[in-house]
Amino acid sequence: MSKSPTRHISPILLTFVILAGMALAGCGAGTASEDGRLHVVATTGQIGDAVARVGGEHVHVDVLMGAGVDPHLYVASEGDVRLLQQADVLFYNGLFLEAQLADVLRQIGESKPSVALAERIDSALLLPWSDGSAESDPHVWFDVQLWKQVVEAVGDTLAEVDAAHADAYRANAATYLRELDELHAYVQERAAELPVERRVLITAHDAFHYFGRAYGFEVRGLQGISTAAEAGTADVRALADYIVQRQIPAIFIESSVPVRAVEAIQAAVAARGAAVEIGGELYSDALGDAGSEGATYAGMVRHNIDTIVDALKGEG
Repeated sequence: MSKSPTRHISPILLTFVILAGMALAGCGAGTASEDGRLHVVATTGQIGDAVARVGGEHVHVDVLMGAGVDPHLYVASEGDVRLLQQADVLFYNGLFLEAQLADVLRQIGESKPSVALAERIDSALLLPWSDGSAESDPHVWFDVQLWKQVVEAVGDTLAEVDAAHADAYRANAATYLRELDELHAYVQERAAELPVERRVLITAHDAFHYFGRAYGFEVRGLQGISTAAEAGTADVRALADYIVQRQIPAIFIESSVPVRAVEAIQAAVAARGAAVEIGGELYSDALGDAGSEGATYAGMVRHNIDTIVDALKGEG
């Protein structure tokens, strides 16, 4: 999986360039890779990992957003434009996770297979963006059982687009789904090591509510669902007061969010005569670097639950 160049262009210009490119390329019809594999573009590392597992040897996967990249703020590069034009299939999260790309992704979907995977999940299982909001929280990958629906949608799409290898895609998906059942059980077992009153997860932004619902954690973030939301001094004070009141031993930084937000909370707690540790770094909106523990979806999930439980038990 490769990462595209970092020279960014505005969403409006990106839209124009993509549409012009599609017209020149015959409505954007992609071609398979030179070795005959299906060329798939995924927006996030989590999605790219799922496609690679299901597609196996029959797909070539490019990921737009690499390790540590915040999808809420991501603006496409010129390299991304080329990849999008050349792709046979596009997979993205949807639910406004890729905020700056939302319109472009939907336009591309008019000319080639383009799937908003989180929007394939049963809507009754989605959480709201905020209280009273009609929009849904996009961070579905934190519930392994929900992520299984994403994997199923990947398998169904690849089998439809590339019918010659449909049996292989379905077999790969079935194998991966069994592994995800084991992963879900592992997270449950580790979470059960903490008494209910210790299951409080505090992070930089409000990304972990699906995790909280699935595994029995109360979740609080300094920023909102999107990292584009700004946290003020009053937010820091309120969260610090809560930490002191509940005697929470650890809070967590995120790989795709600057650490200063969590450090501000820690300093506010210290100003109240108490102490809270930074329990470690969690993978939130992006996977880790190649070769790291969080380089795959399963590795990310295991790292996160191990880090959370060990820190809240005082073993971090």
